[in-house]
Amino acid sequence: RKRAPNHPGAILKRQYLVPLGLTVSGLAKTLGVSRKTVSKIVNERGSISADMALRLSRAFNTTPQLWLNLQQNYDLWHAIQDSNNWKRVRAVAT
Repeated sequence: RKRAPNHPGAILKRQYLVPLGLTVSGLAKTLGVSRKTVSKIVNERGSISADMALRLSRAFNTTPQLWLNLQQNYDLWHAIQDSNNWKRVRAVAT
C-alpha cells in the first residue's frame, strides 16, 4: 500500500464530529475524558487506546475493534515506512 491509511482521529472528525455537529469539548464531556485528550486524537497527535476504543464504540454505536483496527493499520503502515530495522531481523522459525 503506497498511501498511508487515515489516522483514526481524521475519521472521527470527518465522519462523526462534523456531521453530528459535535465539538471537541462536547465529545470530551460525553466520553468522560479531557478536552486535551480528544483534541490530540482529532488533530492526529494522539492514539486510540483500548479504553478510548470502548468509549468511542459506546458513544457512536460502533465496535471497539473498529477503532483499534484503524489505529493498528495506521501504526503498522508508519512503522514499515519509517524503519528499516525490522528488515535486519532474521527468521528463527520456519
